[in-house]
Amino acid sequence: MRRTVNMNAFLKRIPAALAAAGVVSLAWSQGTPPVATPLTPAAKPAAKEAAKEEIDLKRPQGQPLKYELPPIDPKQVPPPQAIDPRVSVAVPDRWRIMELLGQKQNWWDPYNINTLKGDKPFQPFAKWGSDWFLVLSGISDTVYEARRLPVPIGAQSSDRPGAVDIFGNGRSHTFNQNVILSIGVIKGNTTFKPPDYEFRLVPVLNYNQTEAREVRLLRLNPQEGKIRRDNHIAIQEAFVDVHWRNVSDRYDFDSYRIGIQPFISDFRGFLFQDVPFGARLFGIRDNNQWQYNLGWFRKLEKDTNSGLNDINKAWRKDDSFVFNLYRQDFPVFGHTTQAIVLHNENREGKQVYFNNNGVQERPAVLGDSRPRNYRVTYFGLNGDGHFGRWNLTSSFYAAFGRDQRHPLAQKPQDIQAFFAAAELSRDFSWLRVRGTAVLASGDKNPFDDKATGYDAVFENPQIAGADTSFWIRQAIPLVGGGGVTISSRNGILPNLRSSKDQGQSNFVNPGLAMLGVGADVDLNPQTRIVANLNYLRFMNTSSLAVLRNQEIIKKDIGWDVSAGFQYRPFMSQNVILNVSAGALVPGKGMKQLFDEDKRGVQYSVLANLLLTY
Repeated sequence: MRRTVNMNAFLKRIPAALAAAGVVSLAWSQGTPPVATPLTPAAKPAAKEAAKEEIDLKRPQGQPLKYELPPIDPKQVPPPQAIDPRVSVAVPDRWRIMELLGQKQNWWDPYNINTLKGDKPFQPFAKWGSDWFLVLSGISDTVYEARRLPVPIGAQSSDRPGAVDIFGNGRSHTFNQNVILSIGVIKGNTTFKPPDYEFRLVPVLNYNQTEAREVRLLRLNPQEGKIRRDNHIAIQEAFVDVHWRNVSDRYDFDSYRIGIQPFISDFRGFLFQDVPFGARLFGIRDNNQWQYNLGWFRKLEKDTNSGLNDINKAWRKDDSFVFNLYRQDFPVFGHTTQAIVLHNENREGKQVYFNNNGVQERPAVLGDSRPRNYRVTYFGLNGDGHFGRWNLTSSFYAAFGRDQRHPLAQKPQDIQAFFAAAELSRDFSWLRVRGTAVLASGDKNPFDDKATGYDAVFENPQIAGADTSFWIRQAIPLVGGGGVTISSRNGILPNLRSSKDQGQSNFVNPGLAMLGVGADVDLNPQTRIVANLNYLRFMNTSSLAVLRNQEIIKKDIGWDVSAGFQYRPFMSQNVILNVSAGALVPGKGMKQLFDEDKRGVQYSVLANLLLTY
C-alpha cells in the first residue's frame, strides 16, 4: 500500500496553521522569500478560518508537488526478543582469522602469511602453548674476487726460472660460496613486547677456491701447488635469549642471552664486531630512551680460509668484558650517543699456533717471535644520527693497558693509544654526499717502554666505502718484513698483525690518517651507485723501518679509488647484486716498500650475489 501526499494541500495549510496559532502571518510572491509579520489580535479569528480553506500552490512549472513514501512492511522489523543470544564462530587463535576468510599460504612466499616466517603459531609446539613461532631464513652468499697485491716470490721453491727478485706475480682470484640457514624458535607475542624465549641456530656451509701465481702463498708446503680448494661447516649462532622481566608498562625490560651470538660494540664496527661465545645482559629504560649491554665474550677459533667459526678447535684464551650505554635523542632529537668501556684480556703467551695452511699465526713472526700476553682497556664515546639535515657518525677511543713482552722491544710496554673517526653526510633527494676522516695513533719508537700504535680487538669498519675500498677489503702483506700484513682483510688499521681472524692485537704499528669523500646515487629504487676517494698516510713509520731494515720510509700511502654498483631487481633485500672495483694509486711510502714504480697499481674487483629467503 502506498500513501500519496498532495503537496499543494500541505503547503497551503502552513500559513494558515501558523496564523491560527497566533504566531505570524506568512506572505510571499514568486521569486521572493517569505516575509513573517506578527498577527494582530483582530486578525487571528480570520486566520483560523483561512486555515480551513485550501489554497492552490504550484511549482513555477505549474505541476503539483507530490512525494511518495516507501511502502510500509511491518514484517521487515521483527519484534524484540526477550533473550538475544550472541552468535560467535570459534577460531584456533587470532593469527588464523585470515585462513577462515579463505586466504591461502605458500611455504615459498615470504611476503604473505607464512608459518615458516613466524606469521602464525607453529602447530608442533602447541603442547607448550599457542604462542610459539618458527622463523626460518636462508641466504646464499656468492663472491668472486680478483686482485693484484705485492707478494714475495716462492723463495727456493719457485717454479719460475729466473725469479730472483724480491716481489713476485701478485695476481690471484678467489671464489667463495656460503649457504647460511637461520633457524629461530620464539615464544611470545612480539608485536608489542620482546619475546619470552628465543632459541636460534645458524649453521653455515662454505666452499672456497683460490688460485695464485706463486707457490707457498696459499700453503706453506710448495708441493700443494698454486690452487687451494677448501670447505668448512661452521656454527655462527647458537644461543638462547630469555626475557627476564618488564620494569614499566611501556615494556622497558631486562633480558639475557647465552651462547654463540653476534655482537657489535659501536655503530660502525670500529672496535669489536664478531660472533663469539658469550653471556650478555641487556635492556632498555625510560620508554626506550636508554639502552644498555653488559657482557662477557670469549673468542672462538676461526677457520683459516673462510673466516668462519671453527667450533672443533679449543676456544681461544682471549676474553672481552663490555659495558655500553646508549642515550637516544641526545644531545639533539634524532641523534644517539653511546659510551662504552671494554676490557680485553689475552692470555695466549704460552702457546704457538699454526693455521690450517701451516703458517704461524700466534705469536706473529716479527721480532724474536716469542709468545706474549697483554691486557688493554678501551674507553669510547660514539654517536650516530642527524643534526637537522646533516647526518653525523662519530667515534673516539682511548686505549690503556700493558703488553707483557713485545717481540720487538723484548720487554714490557705500557699501551697508550687513541682512535678517532667521523663521517658527515647530507641527502639531496636521490643523492647522498659525505666526507670521512679517520685518525689512529702510531708508535714512535718500537724499542721504548711505550706502545702508542692503536689496534682494535676485532674490527669490521663500515666507513669510507668498506667492501668497495681496496685498502679496507684487502690484506696487504709486508713483504720482507716478517709474516705480517700491513692492514688486515676487512680492516682499516695498519696494525702489522699476522691476521685479523687468528692473530693477536699489536700496538707497535705505524698508525693511520685518512681523509675521504664519497657519494651514494640512487638512480631508481632498484639501482644504486657508490663512489669513494680516500687519501691515506701513515702517522709514523718507525716500526716499518725496523721491520724492513731500511731508512725511514715516507708516510704517504696513496689514493684509494673505488666505485660500486648495487642492483635490487625486486626492490627488496631478497636478491642483491653488488659489483665493485678498487685501486690503490701508490704514494711515496708504498713505492719505497714495494717498488711500485715498476709494478703499477694494486687493484681488486669484486662481484657478490646475495639470495635471501
